[in-house]
Amino acid sequence: MKTTVLKSGRIVDPSQNIDIIGDLFIQDGRIIGIDLPAQQADETIDCTDKIVLPGLIDTHGHVYRYVSGRFGLDPDTCGVYSGVTTLIDQGGASCITMPGFEHYIAKPSKTRVVSYVSAYLVGGLEGHYYPELYRPDCCNVDATVKAIESYPHLIKGVKAHAEIGGYERWGSAVMAIAAEIGQRAQRPVYIHLGQLWPSPSVASVPTEPDDIFKSIVSLVKPDDILAHPFSRHPGGFISQTGALHPLVKEILATGVKVDVGYGSHFNFEIAQRVLDTGIIPDTLGADMHGYNTHHKAHPPGTPAIHPDEGDHLFASAVPFSLVSAMNSMMALGLAFDHVIKMATSNAAVMAGMSDEIGTLKNGAIADITVLSDERGKWVLRDNDHNEVTANRMLAPVFCLRAGSRFDAAPELVPQAKAA
Repeated sequence: MKTTVLKSGRIVDPSQNIDIIGDLFIQDGRIIGIDLPAQQADETIDCTDKIVLPGLIDTHGHVYRYVSGRFGLDPDTCGVYSGVTTLIDQGGASCITMPGFEHYIAKPSKTRVVSYVSAYLVGGLEGHYYPELYRPDCCNVDATVKAIESYPHLIKGVKAHAEIGGYERWGSAVMAIAAEIGQRAQRPVYIHLGQLWPSPSVASVPTEPDDIFKSIVSLVKPDDILAHPFSRHPGGFISQTGALHPLVKEILATGVKVDVGYGSHFNFEIAQRVLDTGIIPDTLGADMHGYNTHHKAHPPGTPAIHPDEGDHLFASAVPFSLVSAMNSMMALGLAFDHVIKMATSNAAVMAGMSDEIGTLKNGAIADITVLSDERGKWVLRDNDHNEVTANRMLAPVFCLRAGSRFDAAPELVPQAKAA
């Protein structure tokens, strides 16, 4: 038996309301307790001035590498080597490609990877650059429900889109299909908000951005998730009037959750407007992919230039990660305790795995993240050049995944500019 002690760290576990300085004990890949009586340790890791957390959970990843073109990243790049022990891939795999996702992504990855299966037969090819692949005829309710039933350990929800580019082509038909999949399979539906596809030259279904919420109010159920509340693109939480869309709070009152889905959509000014209305997101997904990070893969056979290449809706000039997104949330005024919940215990609930991950309870798998915690002044910037000042900066040091250590890779940690 191997015993490891994470010594003298600030142990924070929202699932147990723990926030103490202490020693965390791990034995053979499982947590055995805090501040246990003196015993021989095979390994002692000094965590003085560090924060010791349940393994971070990224609720919005794109990691179907090689299958989803430049979009899909290596799971461990944005996983364990970024201080994240569990990733939820959002819509990369479909009912057709789920066997490959399990065999080539979930099983060999050091990071735990689960899926919110795409509502579309093609999954997330090239990040949905080609809208016609995502029309209603390219969905199959029965096949997707069957896939969910066949992979309950892997498929934790359904990914769908409620955005103006699709609505102008097909109305709310695809969203209705996704809702039916979620209802029949009893899985939450993760709903992308904010424009994704360019508008067609002639709209088959004339749609205004503020019409989107009117269509989904009757389609959502408790524990479904609205994504990208802080999006800079039209069709999100902030209406065309510049105020919070009047239906947002009505929908959230039904038990629907909110995930930040940071990504290239994020805008500090929009975020502040939403937060000022009292809406606090439940979870925090990074939404890293090959078009908004510096880790771009370009497999042979993917197009060199897309129809709307250039300043497209996927682009991002600002590097980020899950931990840097946590820093942004704190800079906006969210409490440290809540930000930790967003990336641990709340995220575990969204994954349907709160009995397994997002906790440091005795007997739990030793998925643990250790962060540095510095004070100072840094300038954080979004893609629209809005800036905020942060006075606290978290950064991944290492994580344990089932007790195995992975040091954070310095080249993957975004560097904030000192104020």
